[in-house]
Amino acid sequence: MGSRSLKAASYVLALVVAFGLGTAVGQQSAPKDNKGLAVEKTVTHDLATEIEGMKGWQLRLRVLNLEPGGVIGIHSHKDRPAVAYVIQGTLTEYREGGAMKQHPKGDAWSEGKETMHWAENKGTTPAVLIAADILKP
Repeated sequence: MGSRSLKAASYVLALVVAFGLGTAVGQQSAPKDNKGLAVEKTVTHDLATEIEGMKGWQLRLRVLNLEPGGVIGIHSHKDRPAVAYVIQGTLTEYREGGAMKQHPKGDAWSEGKETMHWAENKGTTPAVLIAADILKP
């Protein structure tokens, strides 16, 4: 290998290493536990009396308050579909596979069986959201 080829190979290797390190540093590991999360209100309704075949299932509505710097640990929505609506602050959500999304006040979204995610409040005010789900407790 000539000196030009060796020099070019060195540059390529340096770029690959730098990119790889940057990617590793930029990735955040998903926390397992909740921190700074308060469930302020919970209402449930037994679905067995409403819909045939739903014995043991319930509809649940909660008001969640996530303090600044707080975290909702990684969890799945398999067998627990949900919808959420932000009424105050901004929630930063991280989905499996690396997707990140900001949910500001007024934003709403759904979480189905393929959803594996965690969230945090990077803001300076509490993030308050209304979350409704169907579950078998």
